[in-house]
Amino acid sequence: MMEELAKKAKAASFELARLKTEAKNRALLGMADALEENSERIIRANRIDADASRARGVRPALMDRLVLDKARIGKMSQCLREVAELPDPVGEIIKTWTRPNGLIINQLRVPFGVVGMIYESRPEVTSDASGICLKSGNAVILKGGSDAINSNVAIGEVLRRAAGQAGVPEDAIQVVPTTDRGAALELMKLREYVDVLIPRGGADLIRTVVENARVPVIETGLGNCHIYVEEDADLENAMDIVLNAKCQRPGTCNAVEKLLVHEKIATKFLPTMVERLRANKVEVRGDERTRGIAGGVVPATEEDWGKEYLDLIIGVKVVTGLDEAIAHVNRYGTKNSESILTSNFQKALRFIYEVDSAAVYWNASTRFTDGNQYGLGAEIGISTQKLHARGPMSVQQLTTTKYFVLGQGQVRE
Repeated sequence: MMEELAKKAKAASFELARLKTEAKNRALLGMADALEENSERIIRANRIDADASRARGVRPALMDRLVLDKARIGKMSQCLREVAELPDPVGEIIKTWTRPNGLIINQLRVPFGVVGMIYESRPEVTSDASGICLKSGNAVILKGGSDAINSNVAIGEVLRRAAGQAGVPEDAIQVVPTTDRGAALELMKLREYVDVLIPRGGADLIRTVVENARVPVIETGLGNCHIYVEEDADLENAMDIVLNAKCQRPGTCNAVEKLLVHEKIATKFLPTMVERLRANKVEVRGDERTRGIAGGVVPATEEDWGKEYLDLIIGVKVVTGLDEAIAHVNRYGTKNSESILTSNFQKALRFIYEVDSAAVYWNASTRFTDGNQYGLGAEIGISTQKLHARGPMSVQQLTTTKYFVLGQGQVRE
């Protein structure tokens, strides 16, 4: 089955690469309208998935990633409309130069071809990835997790039909209609048809893809994210930022998981910070110094410092200063999103340059690491690697380049 899907996607990718910007935008707007018009159908399918997950005892923070309502479907539609408004990256001439022999060298942006997505929960990924791939001229094969199978299939059928009505080949959007894990393993090996593979999910999923794929992989999104509060930070503002980063949507990869606090302000800051976290139902795990300053803190283990909780849990550590904070982040972080809260420009600059992460913030919540929040329309994932794309990936990151060379009869001597 997977090879047949991939063959159809490959054939559609050549048609899609030839489409004009106006045709792609028309399809995206039609897809956005279709999601809203079919919202009840999508919600019914999603309810089946959600009920099954609740019956299995899935915790609330992870349920939040699965459940759809009219507001979230409206947001999915809005993301597609915003993608339609983005400049078309396909065909962009990045730069041009002339050699001494008269050859004119041009670097041109082109689609990958076929993008494979393997992902967990998050049915909105089905819509976001379809829109981003369409705008960037790529066909897409979407292999979602078993927990969202009904939602993904329903969304995919709506999008395919709307795209087809707008003149886009329906096979440019392929949702794998099975929960069989063997299908994902087969997709990972279809190098003849699939040009790049993007896993989006937990550590086990990403590890499995990296270890088994024969298709080139862009790694995304584990989120052991940190906020470091310096001695000169605005402490009241710092508390608001930490609460937002931890509590708004704790099941996302850009939610803060660890809080580092300068020792000079720890006794002033931590008792109130811990109290406010616990008032928001957050379990606080801390090192020995944190436990000596604030009450109700669970002892943190070595495992905690590297753990992505995806839940209302946070690890807290008192540090001696900026050097220790940077060293801690670089040792335990997952290269996703980190933030420093300080009024000192030089300290912020050091943190920005020395922390090894795709996104670094100064006096802001890590929750902003999101393609939509960056003005990219939507995202297909947050790349935490260093090759080609890094950070939120939208239409430009879903392209590669080719050279075309203009000559006037030159031959190489």
